Amino acid sequence: MGTAVNDYDALRDYLLRQKQMEFVLSFEQIEEIIGAALPRAANRASWWDSLRSPDIQMPQREACLAAGFVATRMPDGASVRFTKRKKDGRRPG
Repeated sequence: MGTAVNDYDALRDYLLRQKQMEFVLSFEQIEEIIGAALPRAANRASWWDSLRSPDIQMPQREACLAAGFVATRMPDGASVRFTKRKKDGRRPG
């Protein structure tokens, strides 16, 4: 794995192009999208929780929210589910 990145613009741009309301990407796929290794913290569920601690700046969360998605780490510990938010900011459902 390469150097960790703090710039998630490529992930935001990828998410903006998606038409699906929900899909899963592996950590490896996310690393391909951002062109760098994810930090070790990426394997923790809280790192991907888009709705937790909104007062703390987290670049991966900002990228997901800017693209209109909520991210949730999957139970397998190796992938992330991206769910499109409704216009009012809530998850669909």
